[in-house]
Amino acid sequence: MKKSNLFEPLALLPGLVLRNRIVMAPMTTWSSNDDGTVSDEEDIYYRRRAQDVGLVITGCTHVQENGVGFTGEFAAHDDRFIPSLGRLAAAAKSGGAPAILQIFHAGVKTLPELVSDVVAASAVAGSGGPFAPAILPRALSGEEIGEVVSAFADATRRAIAAGFDGVELHGAHGFLLQNFLSPHSNRRTDQWGGSLENRMRFPLAVVAAVKRAIAEHADRPFALGYRISVEEDIEGGLVLADSLQLITRLIDAGTSYIHASLGSALDQKPATGSPDATIVSILRDHIDGRVPLMAAGRIKTPAQAECALDIGLSLVAIGQGLVMNPDWMAHARRGSASAVRLSISTGDVSSTDIPSKLWAVISATPGWFNVTPVSPS
Repeated sequence: MKKSNLFEPLALLPGLVLRNRIVMAPMTTWSSNDDGTVSDEEDIYYRRRAQDVGLVITGCTHVQENGVGFTGEFAAHDDRFIPSLGRLAAAAKSGGAPAILQIFHAGVKTLPELVSDVVAASAVAGSGGPFAPAILPRALSGEEIGEVVSAFADATRRAIAAGFDGVELHGAHGFLLQNFLSPHSNRRTDQWGGSLENRMRFPLAVVAAVKRAIAEHADRPFALGYRISVEEDIEGGLVLADSLQLITRLIDAGTSYIHASLGSALDQKPATGSPDATIVSILRDHIDGRVPLMAAGRIKTPAQAECALDIGLSLVAIGQGLVMNPDWMAHARRGSASAVRLSISTGDVSSTDIPSKLWAVISATPGWFNVTPVSPS
């Protein structure tokens, strides 16, 4: 019988070794307290799912007050949130795995009811958040760009103080980091826009500032990950070739791992280029073992996770699978594939400790996963 490679350890960086290859994927819960602090429901949610995984990455948190992307999103834009972040770090690490805080600025992907001053690289309308109309943002000034860069460094300092083992920069899904990289959304004519070199300048400045914060404040091995959407399905948008150049620069700058956010990690192919190669295989060959490669995207079962490792991933991020199955790792260890739930009903919410606001979003989002109704008694 083939030995599962899910349970092989991996060194994320010297002194920070993961016990296995399964990552609790970063997913927002919409469930924090109204003051931006972590709620009791979130604490319980993370504790249930942190058991046995190799690494926990939290849902995203905004580095500036106007960078919030979701209702019920916990905050990291001020030192007053360090105790709340410390509570989250303790919950995420309660199962014995390291924990990484995902930090971001939502930019044009925020909600108009949350932010009165929506900012982006340029005054180019975005799609808004998952439940928001298109928003026309205000272009950031050069001085403000510097302030955002500093805000990422400050949030990193808070993550260190709170007890996390790293931060992940959310450079995917059209948020501010990707907004600057994309030629569709970045129409600037200054040093921050135009050529690919200029469009990469903002994410690379953030990486450099975060690295300086780690060097100054961390007294332990502390990882710096980068999540990326490698292309955009929009005319004149981001293309894979540009993302590969950014990935090279990210690795050269000292990024600890690359986290690709994909619609389907096992078989997704790029919009342009080779008709046979998958995005994962292209990234695998491009990175060539220089740093670990992680991906998320419709990997729900242990068998799918093993396939993902076989085709070149170093780490597999499980999102929906862990939402539905807090004991996903236990099922994987026992080889009990049939026990892994692929759909969920209202009657399962309590037993799986899904926060009430998260369940409301799941129920209202077509295609999130198969939500089955409770059978009448």
